[in-house]
Amino acid sequence: MKAQTAFIIGIIAAIIIAVFAVLNVESVPVNLLVVKAQWPLILVILGSVLLGAIVAGMMSLMKVLQLNAEIKRLRTAKQANADQPHEGSRQKKEVKKQSH
Repeated sequence: MKAQTAFIIGIIAAIIIAVFAVLNVESVPVNLLVVKAQWPLILVILGSVLLGAIVAGMMSLMKVLQLNAEIKRLRTAKQANADQPHEGSRQKKEVKKQSH
């Protein structure tokens, strides 16, 4: 359900951006440090949206990779703790043996 909601919101956002871009077709000056050019505003808008999506995707990917590394570290630590006998469990067994 969460994925469907995100998909629908994405489609609505894409439609709004496309309509906005189509309404802005006049040429605008673009200064790329060394090169100056006249580009249609639609290309500037769509290019900016695409670049923003790429940056957001890369940041999201970095966060996912960090979380996966954390999960792996925690699983390794959990497994190491599971392999070691617990001191508390030994003491309880010894107390039970002594009381009998």
